Amino acid sequence: MTLRFPMMICSVLLLAATTSRGADWPVWRGPSGSGISTEAGWAPWDEKGPRIAWRAQVGVGFSSFVAARGRVYTAGYADDADSIVCLDAETGKVVWKHSYPAELGAKFFEGGTTGTPTVDGDRVYFLSRAGDVWCLDAAAGKPIWSANIQKQLGVNVPGWGFGGAPVVHQDLLLLNAGEAGVALDKASGKVVWQSGKKDAGYSTPYLTRVGTDTLAIFGSAQSYIAVNPQTGKEAWRVRWVTQFGVNAADPIVDGGRMFISSGYGKGCTLVQLTADQPPKEVWKSRVLRTQMNAAVLFDGHLFGVDGDTTEKASLKCVELSTGTEKWVHPGFGSGTVILADGKLIALAADGELSVAPASPQGFKQVASARVLTGKCWTVPVLSDGRIYCRNWKGQIVCVDVRK
Repeated sequence: MTLRFPMMICSVLLLAATTSRGADWPVWRGPSGSGISTEAGWAPWDEKGPRIAWRAQVGVGFSSFVAARGRVYTAGYADDADSIVCLDAETGKVVWKHSYPAELGAKFFEGGTTGTPTVDGDRVYFLSRAGDVWCLDAAAGKPIWSANIQKQLGVNVPGWGFGGAPVVHQDLLLLNAGEAGVALDKASGKVVWQSGKKDAGYSTPYLTRVGTDTLAIFGSAQSYIAVNPQTGKEAWRVRWVTQFGVNAADPIVDGGRMFISSGYGKGCTLVQLTADQPPKEVWKSRVLRTQMNAAVLFDGHLFGVDGDTTEKASLKCVELSTGTEKWVHPGFGSGTVILADGKLIALAADGELSVAPASPQGFKQVASARVLTGKCWTVPVLSDGRIYCRNWKGQIVCVDVRK
């Protein structure tokens, strides 16, 4: 629209073939898939304001960032083409750019790219809104293989295009396409398995473990469906019908429980997961209606955006086990939040970047600054002491938060 193996089970499943520094953020929502960074060597800015390391322009869109080995990857649209762009993390200079023909696709929003690249070892993977799948050499951006899953498999393209990031699991590349996913051989792009042709949702495939089983959870237009990632065989589904089929936020799995949330007034639910039975509802509420980016879970509390794509949306804290609202920070808009070192890094929809302790006692900012103008729906990323933010125009700002 980028974790969780208790906070999701283990990043090894997401990054089986990836070797990276601890400060790297090579996949959507970070190495653990939770939107939470383990990085501790950073500090919020003081009253003088944030240190802006560099600014760049990558084209229209809402793609987030991945960062690995001193490079940052994202995507944008300009001049009738999408581009996957690699930037130098220190300077912001373009290292390489791979472009291909595309449409703006401004359907009820500004359009442009919405998916986020994935770095796996020496390769970069990307899924476009139209179903183009690219495997590129991470060093030079040269194509290794490409495919178009819509043309090859006949799966429906969701109303706003495919939106999830590719996920690497062992030798497979998992894509949220079709009703319950598609798996390609990551080395060749060959189809390993596919599900039905009905509309996918917009979330990223989510790897977790229930009992002894490793499962991939796909958000479709009407359900969240768990399958065996090696075969595509369905294990269970939670029916979750949302207006316009917009199930965009990734599920959050913790301690045998799964939290899911969707916008357009739908709300959220917590279900209990067991190895041999269908998921069982624990509670259901409209306390958190996450239209796009998933919340983060820390110390038993969810921190995320409640509401639609207007300035009326709020940042909230909700207790996971009960669904009890702890606090509301109004006027946040459809912004985004990640977490590092016990602190929230929050980018409001109007471009205000804030840092605050992740506490159920309230949103008490220790640093805040307007770093961008225009609509900011893209989740920021912290990697190696730098926070990367962007707006819909593709204007990127790199904030240096190294001590």
